[in-house]
Amino acid sequence: MQLRWASDSKMHQAILLTLLLYSSLQAQENSFTINSVRMESLPSWEVPNGHNLTLRCLVDISTTSQVRSQHQVLFYKDDALVYNVSSREHTESFFIPQARVFHTGRYKCTVILNNKEKTSEEHQVSVKGVPNPIVTLDKKEVTEGGVVTVRCSVKEEQPPIYFKIEKVELDTKLVKQTKQLATVSNSVVMDFPVEEQDHVLVFRCQAGILSSSHLQTSEFTRSEYVTVRESFATPKFQIKPSGVIIEGDQLDIKCTVQVTHLVREFPEIIIQKDKAIVATSKRNNAAVYSVMAMMENSGHYTCKVESSRISKVSSIVVNITELFPKPKLEFSSRQLDQGKILDLFCSVPGIPTANFTIQKEKVILSQDQNFSKIAEHRDSGVYSCTAGIGRVVKRSDPVPIKVCEMLSKPRIFHDAKAEVIKGHAITISCQSVNGTTPVTYTLIKGTSVFLDLQTSSNDPVTFTDKPTADVDYQCLASNCHSHPELHSEILQVKVIAPVDDVMISILSSNEVRSGDEIVLRCSVKEGTGPITFKFYKENDGRPFHETVLNDTQAFWIEKQASKKQEGQYYCTASNRASLLSSPRSSTLTVRVFLAPWKKGLIAVVVIGVIIAMLIVAAKCYFLRKAKAKQKPVEMSRPAAPLLNSNNEKVSEPNVETNSHYGYDDAGNDTVKPVNQNKDSQSMDVEYTEVEVSPPEPHHDVVENRYSRTGGSLDGT
Repeated sequence: MQLRWASDSKMHQAILLTLLLYSSLQAQENSFTINSVRMESLPSWEVPNGHNLTLRCLVDISTTSQVRSQHQVLFYKDDALVYNVSSREHTESFFIPQARVFHTGRYKCTVILNNKEKTSEEHQVSVKGVPNPIVTLDKKEVTEGGVVTVRCSVKEEQPPIYFKIEKVELDTKLVKQTKQLATVSNSVVMDFPVEEQDHVLVFRCQAGILSSSHLQTSEFTRSEYVTVRESFATPKFQIKPSGVIIEGDQLDIKCTVQVTHLVREFPEIIIQKDKAIVATSKRNNAAVYSVMAMMENSGHYTCKVESSRISKVSSIVVNITELFPKPKLEFSSRQLDQGKILDLFCSVPGIPTANFTIQKEKVILSQDQNFSKIAEHRDSGVYSCTAGIGRVVKRSDPVPIKVCEMLSKPRIFHDAKAEVIKGHAITISCQSVNGTTPVTYTLIKGTSVFLDLQTSSNDPVTFTDKPTADVDYQCLASNCHSHPELHSEILQVKVIAPVDDVMISILSSNEVRSGDEIVLRCSVKEGTGPITFKFYKENDGRPFHETVLNDTQAFWIEKQASKKQEGQYYCTASNRASLLSSPRSSTLTVRVFLAPWKKGLIAVVVIGVIIAMLIVAAKCYFLRKAKAKQKPVEMSRPAAPLLNSNNEKVSEPNVETNSHYGYDDAGNDTVKPVNQNKDSQSMDVEYTEVEVSPPEPHHDVVENRYSRTGGSLDGT
């Protein structure tokens, strides 16, 4: 039977699928259009919470087919698909039973037919009102300090839901506590502590749901009553004696509390005077403060009973009558010099007789009203006295008394193991070995006060200074003693000034005449002697002059300057304060020139040498020329030389013209060598004019030439 039902079901599915495919094909073959799509809401677009709501989608389709085409209808809420259906009808509905706030939103419907679709306008659907929440409690009766657990829920709605729970005192309608919480569920659980002032409580719950950016809230739902029982009552005081309380009486202050049987352990009881705790109890229902009554016991007392979060308080004022006033310690002076008399006297106004003691700290000095002694340094301290009548003993206010020991003469010293360099720090120390502290030290620098320092011990105090010149220091010390301040010895501090600003100069001009004196000066702007001065010539590694002086300048003198002293000079200066290097001056250039008379002498010598050279040159020239003329004359003579009337040799008439040239057998010009070995004196020939008979033409030419040349062979 089951198999047959399954096969019939499959057959129906196949038929339905066939019909759908057929209708789809028919729709594809036939023309169609979606004319309109619109949506309606029943009963309206706004409905109360819990009412039914129906959304209808109305479709108008035109087609050429005789059969209605099948289409899809989709319902959307805030653009999210909430329902869809396939239909051939003109109207399809989306039913919402018992609409809730979370159904609020913007709805629309869409129709899809094959590849065409059309969507209606969006409509706002509002569900008004939030259901009242349900409130439940874990208990209806609770003890002070306990906790009530409250549960609040709205089952019909979907989260997030905002819950607000209030704790209300039923008698006063006063809201004593409020808690709020947003949850991701439709319920919340909260704990509320029960306090001491709570009596009968109710809890109210309200739910809120956010709808379209607007928070809708329900009415408050009230819980059942919760009865609060006391864990313990308000404490009570008992004072003994109950009447007037006089100093010396036994005072008992008792605080009691009544505790219910429901409490597992006793609460703590605390008795306070002002803010000071004077008595406590944790094991029973009472705490007691017992003391002999004194005036200082008067005042405001508080009893607190505390258990967990519960605290109850009561208070009382206790007045005590004074038996006699507090004694007063009188003294000669709060501060006195060592060796003076210390007098102390203890008295109680209006009471001549009492038991007195005078003491320093905890040491009793006297059991009488008076005490006197010569003060010593160790007597400094805090003094007081007591007066007693019966059991009542009262102490005076403490009196600090200081005995001042005179200071010893202060000594002054400094830490410098060597001389002090200008501008470097120096530490000056002052110390009085003996004397009452605090001690005030004053450092005198020169004639003025440099600084004051106070110390609470007899250790040295230190002053720091940076002296720039020789200076005297002195310490002044004073304390509480009446003696005037004491002076130390004078400390003399020598200060060395480092060499500063080295300069080199020349006393005359930078250009010095040869033979004159050169004086170079090396000076410093500042520096403590002895100072080492060194003179250098540029590019020389070693100084050419060095001297040590207790002066700020040094000289180097050259009596007679020469070209050797020309050049660039510099100098250095250093003293014992120059720890690392010697300051150097700038460079000075010195030029040496010749004196005018030396220049003239040199000029004369030079000119003389030139003239001598010219004379020698000229003489050589003429001698060479004469030799050149003489040799051709001798070489051109025939076998016998010509003689004049004085039997002297006479040259041929053609001697001059042929003096340099001759002819060879071929008629070519040839140069005749000059005999350089002949004595130059053989060239000096004297000629004398003589009368002769008319000569032959050849002789007349020779004679006329001799007469023209004045008897010189070379015609000069």
